Amino acid sequence: MSAGMAAPADPSAARIAPPPDSGRLDAGRAGIAALSAYGIWGLSAAFYKFLDFASATEIVLHRAVWSVPLLALLVWMAGRAPSAWRLILDRRAMATLLLSAILIASNWWVFVWAINADRVLDVSLGYFINPLMNVAVGVFIAGERFGKARMIAVGLAVAGVINQIVAVGEIPWIGLFLAASFTAYGYIRKTIATDGRVGLFWETLIISLPSLVALFFLEASGNGGSFLESPWQALLLILTGPMTVAPLLLFIIGARGLHFATIGLLQFVAPTLQFAVGIIWGEVFTFAHAITFAFIWSGLAVFAYDLLSSRQRALKQPQS
Repeated sequence: MSAGMAAPADPSAARIAPPPDSGRLDAGRAGIAALSAYGIWGLSAAFYKFLDFASATEIVLHRAVWSVPLLALLVWMAGRAPSAWRLILDRRAMATLLLSAILIASNWWVFVWAINADRVLDVSLGYFINPLMNVAVGVFIAGERFGKARMIAVGLAVAGVINQIVAVGEIPWIGLFLAASFTAYGYIRKTIATDGRVGLFWETLIISLPSLVALFFLEASGNGGSFLESPWQALLLILTGPMTVAPLLLFIIGARGLHFATIGLLQFVAPTLQFAVGIIWGEVFTFAHAITFAFIWSGLAVFAYDLLSSRQRALKQPQS
């Protein structure tokens, strides 16, 4: 979840599949790690509120630059450095990562812009819609087969969007863009057979190279740069790196000890916290907005029930 990244929540990390069951961690500790990851992604909306002294573009530029050294360290500590270097020789994979980098950068930008524009509730709506949009893409694009429950869940989400357009009188473009860009990002990333940390490292590195140049000219021109204005502002901009990488690391740790169904339910923590941030900051929330969210939450409830039911059926099947 984006915080807006890796949203996903930070959006970029939620696309990393949990490793195989071998070497699974204690479920309790794994649950705390995963919950912490989604908690950071959700509360990052409050963090970015304190960066309103900078434009969304400048924040995203810094986020990319300060994430690279931390991601490089993460890849090295995980023993993935050799595979990261080998990947650069795969032209198709690198071209795909260029496309996914553009998608995640645009997701980050809209996420930060919306927060600074006091549209956190729209951000929350987008990441509530995201898992249901994944289901729709799986059915209509990837040709996957889902039961009636998940189709009902998607239908309820569509009803919520229609209510937003008709009753509220606006197209929820922020939520739809965040959900669509992150869904497309995840779909594209599935076509690359590489570790999620390695992929995110290269994506962020691709973004960071032009970001460094842009930040240099921004500060040198003295027109709009915030980094050199005060130590406090510089610190907050540097912290955008850890705010991107820390939940990613916690998610990876947690995923080693949790099942897909559990992770599927935990992903709702991030947009719930974003929703709370929007309400606490006093954003407009009318009865019409409540109807929209009621439809979305109903769809998520059906989706969660189906996840749990699928998990229980799998546990009852005899082991071969």
